[in-house]
Amino acid sequence: MFIDTHLHIIDRSALPYPWLSGVPDLDHDFLYEAYATEARRCGITTVLHMEVDVDPAAMQAETDHVARIAKKEGSLIAGAIVSCRPEEEGFAAYLERQKADPFVKGFRRVLHVVPDDVSEGALFRENIRRIGGSGLSFDLCTLPHQASRVTALADLAPDVQFVLDHCGVPDIRSDAFEPWKAGMSEIARRPNVVCKISGVVAYTDAKTWTAQTLQPYVEHVTASFGWDRVVWGSDWPVCTLGGGLSTWVAATHAMLSGVSETERSKLLFANAQRLWSL
Repeated sequence: MFIDTHLHIIDRSALPYPWLSGVPDLDHDFLYEAYATEARRCGITTVLHMEVDVDPAAMQAETDHVARIAKKEGSLIAGAIVSCRPEEEGFAAYLERQKADPFVKGFRRVLHVVPDDVSEGALFRENIRRIGGSGLSFDLCTLPHQASRVTALADLAPDVQFVLDHCGVPDIRSDAFEPWKAGMSEIARRPNVVCKISGVVAYTDAKTWTAQTLQPYVEHVTASFGWDRVVWGSDWPVCTLGGGLSTWVAATHAMLSGVSETERSKLLFANAQRLWSL
């Protein structure tokens, strides 16, 4: 049993994705139906959709689009982590609208695509604090050199549940383990941060990686955060850059071969069930 906490649906006929033109390998439609067929074969039973950095004017339209898919009979999608702009006026009203929608489970603002000082702005930080007590999480998608930005936000809003995406996006391809390791150890000291073991195959050499390539990164995450503060995600379709969904699921099983059934269940579904009331 898997809960996938990180699915992206890309439907260019329905929504605008300005960034896709710069990533030719992902500049295609990646529709729910294709994902769901493979996901069921892998044992995935429940899914959270993760926002795909659509044009800001289409943020609500993306949520509505995914909600319509979720309402179809047999859909795996149980909720959505939606896009937001905490650095802008109007976030407070946006937050209130999302709080009223049980389909919305949290927010994300990708921080490695904007200047570092965006997350340091007074309005951004005030709005992050507003999320506290709402029952909604905030996903952090950052690069290793931004670890201090993650810890700053976690310290600023201790009652907000933060989720660090993709093991903190390590540069596995360049074997840059030590700088990443130090930053992750520091982030893990914040009890309000959960780490998502998701899609790290995209940061490897796609032709040569094995489960053993990924193992030190995953082991450091589980050792640092503990088994109660990790969740699993596919990062489909980004994971196709490193082999695809089935390959990532197989690698996950391989890396978990030596852990207890309790630890395995916490990572693969139990922690996600608790965090997002799934």
